[in-house]
Amino acid sequence: MEHSFISGDGRRVFILTSGCLSLEKVTGSVSALESGAIASFCGITRKYNQGKEVKFLEYESYSEMALSELRKLGDEISNRWSVEGISIWHRLGRVNVGEISVVIAVSAVHRKEALEACHFAIDQLKARVPIWKKEYFVAHEPEWRENLEFQSCCQQRE
Repeated sequence: MEHSFISGDGRRVFILTSGCLSLEKVTGSVSALESGAIASFCGITRKYNQGKEVKFLEYESYSEMALSELRKLGDEISNRWSVEGISIWHRLGRVNVGEISVVIAVSAVHRKEALEACHFAIDQLKARVPIWKKEYFVAHEPEWRENLEFQSCCQQRE
């Protein structure tokens, strides 16, 4: 299963997939001769969370809305920073411990813009894109996890 948006010029790529993610593939999607920097972020399923051993994660999304929000996020990033490309890929379905859940790559002429835009992208993705995570544990019941960024975003709206 895959849902995607790729801009006409190929400089914005947003993909939701049940397939494995590759840092090299995502950074390659934003590589440009004009760029002097590519900043990236990989979110990886960790073995322990809040003192509990994790078996795996499951991600669900409202894919149509998630892609719409990712496009808006891409627009916002392009308006705030001088970036050449932005690519955000997120896994859906089961993600085992040690596997990549999300990869973000941003290319820009200079590192400052790439780093700032990449940091902003992951924080905003967590705060506003409708992707939900359920954690399965070795010795505990599964739990839906709300992102701290989402909680903070909601509190600011009140």
